[in-house]
Parts: sequence; C-alpha cells; structure tokens
Amino acid sequence: MVDNKLKKQFDDAVAMVNRYDKPLPADLLLKLYAYYKIANKNFENPGSKTPLINAFKANALIQAQNISVEEAMKNYIKLAKKEIKKKK
Repeated sequence: MVDNKLKKQFDDAVAMVNRYDKPLPADLLLKLYAYYKIANKNFENPGSKTPLINAFKANALIQAQNISVEEAMKNYIKLAKKEIKKKK
C-alpha cells in the first residue's frame, strides 16, 4: 500500500509534467510513461495508432518491469523534478 505522502508527491509531479508546455526529449517521455504506467498498475498495451511508437513504449515498460509501484512513483518524482525544473 502506497502512503498518502508519496501518492501526493507523485500526483504533484504528474501535474507538473502535464503543465509543462515545452518539448521534452523522447527518452525522458518514455521513462516517465513507463513509471507512470507501473505506478498506476496499468499494464494494458500501448494504445498508439503508430506501431513504432507502441514498440518504443513497450520497450520502456519492459526495461522498468521489475520495479514496484512505490519505486515507480519515486523514480517518476525524481526524474520529473530533475528534468522539468532544470528546463524552466
């Protein structure tokens, strides 16, 4: 069970990423995507209509598949803070 403080920090980091309006590198977006999906226990196949994008998303999920929900949240928060705040 994820504690409320971590969940709040994760939700705040997601909101920060969603508000960010400048382009972000594809590799960063893919890492954030994988951490987000794992943190939300969403293991559905990527839903893009472009097969290549689905392949990249699936690969990102495979690379992060052995982490827990809590680790995924912490990694998302850390990466978002590091990369988004650095670019502001």
